[in-house]
Amino acid sequence: MSEIEELKKVVEELKKQVTRVTDQEEVRKLQYKYGYYLDKCLYKEVSELFADHPDTCVEFLGGRYNGIDGVKRLYIGRFARTFVNGRNGPVHGFLLDHPQIQGIVDVNQDCTRAKGRFRSMMSAGTHESVKDTHPRGLVQWWEGGIYENEYIKQDGVWKIFRLKYFPFWHATFEKGWSYTKPNYIPFLSTTYPSDPNGPNELCENPMLWPDCRVVPFHYTHPVTGAQVADDDLKAPHYGKDPSTSTPALVLSKPKIDE
Repeated sequence: MSEIEELKKVVEELKKQVTRVTDQEEVRKLQYKYGYYLDKCLYKEVSELFADHPDTCVEFLGGRYNGIDGVKRLYIGRFARTFVNGRNGPVHGFLLDHPQIQGIVDVNQDCTRAKGRFRSMMSAGTHESVKDTHPRGLVQWWEGGIYENEYIKQDGVWKIFRLKYFPFWHATFEKGWSYTKPNYIPFLSTTYPSDPNGPNELCENPMLWPDCRVVPFHYTHPVTGAQVADDDLKAPHYGKDPSTSTPALVLSKPKIDE
């Protein structure tokens, strides 16, 4: 191989690496922008971040919303109706911040698909001045959650493909997480169309604090290359065998990967 041919090969490899690094940052920015829109109840803008694909979905509180119609049903239907009386945008005196942090993004070799793990530490509630006019009254709470998401590039633009959010814990501001009652926010239990804003299907073995099972990692261990063992993803009671735990969580896959 001539020196020029070797240089061409190096340049091509560098181009691939730059493309992958650029795509990783674009996916990370996409998730951060999702969080900023969500903070201000801009649910129309949130839904427009998703890919119009048969396998698109959102998993939330034990329910799976399928397709772009399902995405809109969750954000523009359920969330907008619950938090801001159906409008697109914030209302006075209502806080709903969703910082998107600790992002780990991996892009595939073709730079057409990606996976990302993010954490959110939500602070939410109402101001004392609106306690008599907002349907939630006077309330303030914390929420911690993990995202294990998938992204897809369509027509050169990165979009959210499959958003899987696992609310890991909830707590009132006054008492903290030690006194959170089990199933603090009830899991979704009625599917669409029986519930006009319900999910298309229910997920197996949903999780809420004090359940401490691990949300599976889309990536392998960076040194050993191994996945975490199923038993180690479980959370039995102290001193008990893993077999006594609720089954380990499993990340759903799109049909195109089955």
